[in-house]
Amino acid sequence: MTQQPNTLIRLKVLGSVIALIQLFDIVIHARTDQLEPLRVTSNIIILLWLFFWVLRKLDIKSFVTSIGVVGSYLVLNIIFLAREGITNPQQGGQLRIMLILLVFLTITLSTLLSYPKKTLLNLGN
Repeated sequence: MTQQPNTLIRLKVLGSVIALIQLFDIVIHARTDQLEPLRVTSNIIILLWLFFWVLRKLDIKSFVTSIGVVGSYLVLNIIFLAREGITNPQQGGQLRIMLILLVFLTITLSTLLSYPKKTLLNLGN
């Protein structure tokens, strides 16, 4: 059974939002001269996942692929926090609220994208 057009539009919008979050994360760190290889690598993993999905080279609904991509993203960010700490000394020891927010949004939205038939995406159809 094929997906309804409204669902496909929602999935494309969702994918675009995830990509924008990743690009925002990279740009904000580049502008503040705080590029962190682990964080940028995690962003690139998500962007590549979305890129291959757009090219239809990847079945976004694949459980194994989704777990691998989102899991890798999460693990890299956890490693970053373990190495660098939950607070940012360059910002007076403040909690890394932006990191937590961006990681939470990425994981939540990526999960929604990965499981469209089991999410709220189809409630409007």
